[in-house]
Amino acid sequence: MNIPDCWADREGRAVGTAPVSIIIRAYNEEDHIGKLLRGIKAQRVQPQEVILVDSGSTDGTVPIAERHGARVVHIAKEDFTFGRALNIGCEAARGEMLVFVSAHVYPVYDTWLERLIEPFTNPRVVLCYGRQQGGVTNKFSEHCLFARWFPGERASPQQGYFCNNANCAVRRSAWEALRYDEMLTGLEDLDWAKRAQSGGGWLVYEPEATIAHVHDETWLQVRNRYRREAMALRRIDAEAHFSFLDFLRLFAANIVVDAAAAMKQKAFVREWFSILRFRFNQFFGAWQGHRDPSEVSQELKQRFYFPARTLHHPPAEAHEARRIDYAHVHPQKTDELA
Repeated sequence: MNIPDCWADREGRAVGTAPVSIIIRAYNEEDHIGKLLRGIKAQRVQPQEVILVDSGSTDGTVPIAERHGARVVHIAKEDFTFGRALNIGCEAARGEMLVFVSAHVYPVYDTWLERLIEPFTNPRVVLCYGRQQGGVTNKFSEHCLFARWFPGERASPQQGYFCNNANCAVRRSAWEALRYDEMLTGLEDLDWAKRAQSGGGWLVYEPEATIAHVHDETWLQVRNRYRREAMALRRIDAEAHFSFLDFLRLFAANIVVDAAAAMKQKAFVREWFSILRFRFNQFFGAWQGHRDPSEVSQELKQRFYFPARTLHHPPAEAHEARRIDYAHVHPQKTDELA
């Protein structure tokens, strides 16, 4: 059997037979895209191609990506939605395995890609998503969210339809049957996973496919993120609702949980105000999103889809795979990170 290079590890061991395309959505990500691409080059399993779907970047995102060998396809800024950008990237891709990563993430270990695609040896698997970790620029409460959403235990198959396209792979044939909804203001990943699972496909969570996800949002950006996701959830689940009483109840309950975690880490004095502000903006944004009209204005699209850039953070500890030393992986003068 002829094993393509993209599915052989660096020692030449065969690990699969389907080519992999990595698809990255980006807008003004010059502070991060180089580090992500260097992390991809450090993987023991190499993809067939890397595709950048750019929505009108005005900084060095596109030149950096091209210098790293990525193929760039474009979507007009005014036409951007998360689902539309993904569909454009999938249409351009040649691989049977379609791997999605955000432009402001990077793999922590050199086994990230092989762990993410390994479950697809089972033909019933249509989607696998991996673990996400925060870092020094992420809000404390987001660390708590990541720990809850991305635990250390594998789920195969997963019962619910939660997943996240910041670190995810799908089978191309499944995407061809179920394209991403281009009208949603977010949560296009959950919508796709729900439809795929209802059709009998398996969803897998693989905690060893770990990435670091960089956020350094303003409080308004935090609120807008949860607002647009709440608007999308209303379309995905007709029974979804979020009252002002829900806002008050969840705001109070999560403050208690986060405060307990901060005290355990001896960080309460430093983080208490951040906890209050994050949880307020999270749940107030969700309440707003459940009250908003279905149609999205151009002003809201600008807020929802084109946030300010963020800073990077160091990866956390994990399993036996080698940690990627980004200081020595294909450095580029134009995309060095502090």
